[in-house]
Amino acid sequence: MSATDAAADAATATDAAMATGGPVDGAVPRELSTAALAAVFVRLKLSLLRNGLRQSTARKTVFVISLVLAVLFAALQLLGFVMMRGSENVVIAGVLYAGVLALGWAVMPLFFPSGDETLDPTRLVMLPLRPGPLVTALTAASLVGTGPLFTFCVLLGAGIALAHTWAAAAVALIAVPLALLGCIALARSVAAANIRLLTSRKGRDLALLSGLVIAVGLQAVNLGFQELSRSEEGLSVLAPAADIVRWVPVASAIASVDATGDGAYGTAAAQLALSAAALGGLLWWWRRILTRLMTAPDGSTIAAASEPEVGRGAGGAARFLPEGRTGAVMQRALRYLWRDPKTKAGLVSALAIGAIIPLVNVVQGNGSVYFAAFATSMLGLQMYNQFGQDTSAFWMVLQTMSTARDAYEELRARALALLLIALPYTVLVTVGIAFAVGDPDGLLPALGLSLTVLGAMLGTGAYGSARYPYSIPQDSAYKNVAPGQSSLAWMSLAVGAIVSALLASPLIVAVLMMKDSDARDAMWLLLPSGAVYGALLAWAGLKLAAPLTARRGPEILAAVSKG
Repeated sequence: MSATDAAADAATATDAAMATGGPVDGAVPRELSTAALAAVFVRLKLSLLRNGLRQSTARKTVFVISLVLAVLFAALQLLGFVMMRGSENVVIAGVLYAGVLALGWAVMPLFFPSGDETLDPTRLVMLPLRPGPLVTALTAASLVGTGPLFTFCVLLGAGIALAHTWAAAAVALIAVPLALLGCIALARSVAAANIRLLTSRKGRDLALLSGLVIAVGLQAVNLGFQELSRSEEGLSVLAPAADIVRWVPVASAIASVDATGDGAYGTAAAQLALSAAALGGLLWWWRRILTRLMTAPDGSTIAAASEPEVGRGAGGAARFLPEGRTGAVMQRALRYLWRDPKTKAGLVSALAIGAIIPLVNVVQGNGSVYFAAFATSMLGLQMYNQFGQDTSAFWMVLQTMSTARDAYEELRARALALLLIALPYTVLVTVGIAFAVGDPDGLLPALGLSLTVLGAMLGTGAYGSARYPYSIPQDSAYKNVAPGQSSLAWMSLAVGAIVSALLASPLIVAVLMMKDSDARDAMWLLLPSGAVYGALLAWAGLKLAAPLTARRGPEILAAVSKG
């Protein structure tokens, strides 16, 4: 817990003691009322927000900009719904938008656990608080922020757009707050149920992968909008989905406004009751989770194991690795990929983006089997800045690299570890794209081109790791370059990508020339040619990088230790 959090929690405890009269001279304090406790928690939320903004001007600037943009976007959404009144598709937009908001509230705490410091109820275990009043107080605190404001504006706009009668307007007065409380209860209960995960290393992994999830979601939204723009039916094509979502809690509350306006009072009552029952169930579940979290012991009070852990030899897949330095370095690199949050996030992002971009082009009708080389290049980028992930611990690696031969074996082993993932991934993506675009004849030349690109990037990545090393900060989830080293990072990636493209240009030219010529039947030769050429490029890059790495060891250590 940070100093700010500790101070805020201390202030909360003081406020609670003052409100109850405090234990003075051994007197037993009376229980704090639910309303007073809610007021304390609202002040706590405001104090956390205010103290967080005092930490730096940059944080304050980002908050103000995000607040202005959120309020502006929320106002535009509200105005858009109001302007849609009377449209035949307004109910589709309102119901689906409410469903998307509920989904967002459910998953966002999993990827941004540090976005709201009051999400962790275990920080309150030392305070004499009962689960029931605590649920009410946390709900009140959750209503403070840009997220609840944005959600309220959107739900209010949907309610106004769907309320065509006085009865519907009366139902909207109940449905909008009910839907808002349903979103908040959903977020809080999901966060509380997963708080042990979110505060662990795996939780930090989820936070690092949030950018990937957002990128995938934006691509899905982009494809959806493109399909809607091509359809002559407009939003009507989403009517079947809206018919299902209108019976999903939170969205069903907004749908009840439309049902009331149509005179279907039984349907409206059922939809409103469904959202109310879901809210009650979520609050009950949340209360049980809080009871367990506030009373059950955790890992800090229970021994990690009843017996001491005995040493284990290399087992599993590690036994298939080569002996000596090569196998040891490969195993270490693979463990980095599995255990280090930032290294894992970079690898998963490369795997996902490398597959998503070609897929998007296929869906848009612009796909080509040769886009597989892009997927391969995303993995090839993982070879750059190999020593940055070691940070200051690189000194231990440096102790074992006294000659250029040692440096060559170190870099080769790291390249082989990446190849264990890159080779099957390249084959899988190339085969998938070839059959997706209906071009099986292009499979072999595209695979040869991808292997050439991979070999070129392994070679240039090894050289760039020695020439342009930079530090990767470990204390920041979203900064991948230490301050003052951004130019080194861009230099390494940009120059490496350009040089790799130039090195792979002979095979690119061969593909272009043979594709539309009489030699098309011989394009299968590009597969072995590309594999051999790519291996030669990787070997040459490693050979050039090895003496440079051995010679610049102290400079590399200084560069990667700044984060």
